[in-house]
Amino acid sequence: MTPNHELLAIVAGWNRYSEDQLAIEMIASYGMAVGREVFETCVWVGRFQQVWRHPDAVRLVYRRDVKLHLCGSAKAKDANIRQALLDLLGPQGTKKAPGPTFGVKSHAWAALGVAVTVAGITPESRRAA
Repeated sequence: MTPNHELLAIVAGWNRYSEDQLAIEMIASYGMAVGREVFETCVWVGRFQQVWRHPDAVRLVYRRDVKLHLCGSAKAKDANIRQALLDLLGPQGTKKAPGPTFGVKSHAWAALGVAVTVAGITPESRRAA
């Protein structure tokens, strides 16, 4: 996992002529008490957005939108999202025969969910491709 300060430098130095876009999972408030880590995450979201070449164009994606896009339910859990991604993109495979999601683990599943949501990838779009 790349530390935030290193990732910030990567985002800031990204090819300024690329057509890539930046999407970040945004924090949502559901009325529950939160701790220091949530506020620190909010600060980092803002820092990443600010160093992007077009800060106003950064896509802030809420977890609820990822759940709805991939699972069709706002009640989906991380395991449901992971399974939906495996179903959509393909199995992880093995070291000898890696699949399209080989090496994805931990928080990278959430990031992949954000990317797939922003890209609009669905089973229907995959069949049409």
